[in-house]
Amino acid sequence: MVDFAISPARTALINVDLQNCFVADSPLAAPDGPAIVQRVNRLAAACREAGALVVHTLITYRPDRSNIGVAKNFMPPAALEARLLEQGQKSAELHRDLVVAPDDILLEKPRYGAFHATDLDLILRNRGIEAVIITGICTNICCETTAREAAVRDYKVLFTSDGTTTFATGGLTHQELQRATCATLAVVFAQVLSVDEAIAKIRGARAAA
Repeated sequence: MVDFAISPARTALINVDLQNCFVADSPLAAPDGPAIVQRVNRLAAACREAGALVVHTLITYRPDRSNIGVAKNFMPPAALEARLLEQGQKSAELHRDLVVAPDDILLEKPRYGAFHATDLDLILRNRGIEAVIITGICTNICCETTAREAAVRDYKVLFTSDGTTTFATGGLTHQELQRATCATLAVVFAQVLSVDEAIAKIRGARAAA
């Protein structure tokens, strides 16, 4: 398994879509969403302390749906009707328990990956970022897409096995999807590690610097 060397000043935590509708109380919510928020808060605090950048993404669509594209065909009808991901809706806001610091970056995105149709790559390149840590919801959709997008752009990708989560789909449990996604990413896209291991890695890199 790959073990990337990182520098905190050249590392960014990309926290994917910890929005109300994905965390709890909606057709799109992951069963352990609130627990993920708390783990992400611990990791984000360690990143800020070490001097790493923290980015929070939100997937949103315009109220007139002019930028929703084919995504509308895959959304659960109840979620589409409730406009859960529409800009300005409470359901599309970051969850209240997620800690967002003044220096954190908020990034709205119109698709699953955080790099597509956003200026994330520009932000990271301008700061000399070489490595990204991925957390958030959903593991096998927005988190995985973002990890793959980062990898093909030659960022070192650290994907958290317990800092991401998803919901059951396609006859598979959320645990099965979690394991399959992490196993696939570990082959050629990312270093897969736990939140505690990521915290230890970022703190160790800071101490070494």
